[in-house]
Amino acid sequence: MTSQNLQLGVIGLGTMGANLARNAARNKAKVAVFNRTKEKVDAFMVAHGSEGEFVPFHTLKDFVKALKKPRPILLMVKAGDAVDIVMQELLPFLEKGDILLDGGNSHFRDTQRREKELAEKGIAFLGLGVSGGEEGALHGPSMMPGGDHHAYKKIEPLLKKMAANDGTGGKCVSYLGRGGAGHFVKMVHNGIEYGLMQLIAECYDLMKNIGHSSNEDFAKIFDEWNAAELQSFLIEITAQIFAKKDPETGDSLIDLVSDVAEQKGTGKWTTEAAMDLGVAIPTITAAVDARILSADPLQRKQLNTENPESLPEPYPEQKSIAELCRSALLLSWLATYGQGFGMLMAASKEYQWNLSFPEITRIWGGGCIIRSSLLTRFRDMFAAPDSEKESLKAQILDLARGERQVDWRRLIAIATGSGIPVPALSASLAYADAIRRKRLPQNLIQAQRDFFGAHTFQRIDKEGAFHVEWRN
Repeated sequence: MTSQNLQLGVIGLGTMGANLARNAARNKAKVAVFNRTKEKVDAFMVAHGSEGEFVPFHTLKDFVKALKKPRPILLMVKAGDAVDIVMQELLPFLEKGDILLDGGNSHFRDTQRREKELAEKGIAFLGLGVSGGEEGALHGPSMMPGGDHHAYKKIEPLLKKMAANDGTGGKCVSYLGRGGAGHFVKMVHNGIEYGLMQLIAECYDLMKNIGHSSNEDFAKIFDEWNAAELQSFLIEITAQIFAKKDPETGDSLIDLVSDVAEQKGTGKWTTEAAMDLGVAIPTITAAVDARILSADPLQRKQLNTENPESLPEPYPEQKSIAELCRSALLLSWLATYGQGFGMLMAASKEYQWNLSFPEITRIWGGGCIIRSSLLTRFRDMFAAPDSEKESLKAQILDLARGERQVDWRRLIAIATGSGIPVPALSASLAYADAIRRKRLPQNLIQAQRDFFGAHTFQRIDKEGAFHVEWRN
């Protein structure tokens, strides 16, 4: 596909599908659109038909015929069975060489299966992770494709036009690997997103209930943080959220939002995949757990007490809660990125994807939800020559030393003593402490396992597996 002959078929005109279709059309592609509901196609054309070269269809047969071979077709339907159903409905009209792209949040194992099934029929398949929300989809997302490399090269000219700028002269799209590599990277991206959002929420809780900051204070605080080391998309939008007033009441809208948070699957999949790989991602797991706990407000109401048992503040007020939160959030943010990259490294080895970490961090530099100035430090480290990597890694670790680390510990002690849960902040600190320890207490666990189950254990002074009779 040359830049002069750009085309794309889009199936599924929900918010993301519609905006990606508009994005492609604005970049001079001919875009065929289809949706199961005829009314949605018609409404899309009324609202956006003048934005580019759109061709609407109400049958899949006509939709496919409108595209030139090899036909690139983007599926923007709900992950799971719906993808398989649409694929089966499309197959009678497809020909060898055609390209299907799944732009939803599909499980990477489903993507691997689908690529294999379609390859047997001569049809290429790409799992396309897309991050950036509805605005990113329209103006430039980060895109994480994996699957058939030959097919990617055919669709690459259009994807590069559609993707966000990476801030270094490139575009936020890059082929990541075969099979489910693209969707796996997107899944880990979403897991990191879960962690970062929970960390921000915990700091908000502490600043509100211990620091007694107002919503106006929060808007200013997050604006200030976004102008410094915590510069990021999530901090930026958080400042805007606290400044938003409800048009009906004039009150801060955030105070009227329910505290029940959904989790749609990718966070849970990330924790499951990490366990399969034997990788610890405690901040991300804590964030998933926090959403699950939030989902039962009736139980929380029944167990609520206005005056929970708590300790006196364990430290004198040397700094404001906001100052402590700033340090703790920065270091926890670094720990969360580290957990995500550790998981990606393990997956790359396990599934033989040969993931490029300079490329992953580069395409996360624009358009996506987890972009930040801290991520840029990881990008610089991964992209540096081997002779410079250790120095850049040391610079990242230096951020977690000194007064900031004291602030981190002080904040968690204050939160715990006050009965305010900070699962993600605590998990981040525990992770950082565990990976730096020369010796962990799991030697006792190994002894216990051998005691009751004869599971054997290893010794530090000699090779082999050992079992002893522990009873005297």
